[in-house]
Amino acid sequence: MSHFRLARISLILAAIGLNAAPALLGMSSASAAEKAAAPVAEAPKPDTVRPEIYKLVDPTQIKDLMTAKNYAEVQSRIDQAEAMANKTPYEDFVLNRMRVALGSSTNNNALAMPALEAVINSGKLPGTDQIQFIQALGNMYYNAKDYPKAIAWFTRYQTESGDTKSVRPYILRAMFFNNDFATVKTEVEKDLAAAKAAGTRPPIELLQLQANVGAKTKDTALYLVAIEGLVTYYPTEAYWTDLLSRTQGKASYSQRLQLDMLRLQKAVLSKLAPEDYTDLAELALQAGFFVEAKKAMDAGFETGELGTGPNAAKHKKLRDQANKGAADDAKTIASGEASAAKSKDGVGLVNLGYAYVTMDQFDKGLELMEKGIAKGVLKNPDDAKLRLAYAYAMAGKKAEAVKALSAIQGADGRNDLARYWLIWLNRAETAAPAAAK
Repeated sequence: MSHFRLARISLILAAIGLNAAPALLGMSSASAAEKAAAPVAEAPKPDTVRPEIYKLVDPTQIKDLMTAKNYAEVQSRIDQAEAMANKTPYEDFVLNRMRVALGSSTNNNALAMPALEAVINSGKLPGTDQIQFIQALGNMYYNAKDYPKAIAWFTRYQTESGDTKSVRPYILRAMFFNNDFATVKTEVEKDLAAAKAAGTRPPIELLQLQANVGAKTKDTALYLVAIEGLVTYYPTEAYWTDLLSRTQGKASYSQRLQLDMLRLQKAVLSKLAPEDYTDLAELALQAGFFVEAKKAMDAGFETGELGTGPNAAKHKKLRDQANKGAADDAKTIASGEASAAKSKDGVGLVNLGYAYVTMDQFDKGLELMEKGIAKGVLKNPDDAKLRLAYAYAMAGKKAEAVKALSAIQGADGRNDLARYWLIWLNRAETAAPAAAK
């Protein structure tokens, strides 16, 4: 899960103790005549501090002490002022401002946080400062890993500022770290639904948070939904590898689709693992797709994944076998069309057509596959439709591929594969301009 960048607040908090200097209670007294002339209902007097307290917290002196990092003297002055009897609420407010400045400058959260809370609750901050410091206190509690208080202060910020968006990621993340996974799941799903309704790309952090909830709660289905979202909007090879690997681990996934899965892996990844290249080649050979096997082995050798190490001899043997089969197939493939056309089952035409597709003879191959499906495939007919759909994709016929893929059903992995091919085909329209790491 990526880290949110929390606002830097140390300078803001330090300034709260030095700005808006406390007013000094005047030493001179009004004359009797002036008192007599005063109106009966006097205007409220401005907040002030006593001279003996002002002498200790004079902003000019405090600023110089803070600049010199003479924090012990600042603390001593605050303690001396605190010891004075009968302090007014405003005097408490001034001293707490000084504590906030001192605590934030010395990374002393135990001093700064309760003081800042008192400053906020004093009612003496201007409205804009009040909102700013509520958010700052939420950040402080978040960084201190006091997640319940962070949630409370961020929620208060939302209420008082009317800004429900900027701190929401922190609230959700705080809930996650507070192990309130059920609430996080519900709230994340709300935000994702809102993004979908608005036609906007959801933030990557939201999808990563959903994935982490799935991982923490061992909810494999939720995790796969999140990774699918990441592959859709922020594709990386790591996300693709994770998605395809975990899909094959689903209890409902059918192993007969292994060759189809490897074909998709080869399409979406720049490089496969050595065993994936060889598995793809061996399964293609078993299915009679010799050119496909040859292309898999050639790619493995080109990337340097095959032909080296203790299995180099096996790799060469498999490559030789694929090369021979591909050469023979190129000479004899046309001879199989007549028998495939006469068969009552269309599977022969589908397989023959796909073999032509692997040879890059797309028009001929797709025509045969379409005829085979139209004739009818008795066993697993949707498998044939899936292969026709991604054959369209391989041929660069996106519109036909999208239409065919959108119609694929089946809970055994076919629907997953079709959906992933659609994600891959639509990646230019949905993915972020620069994939996130």
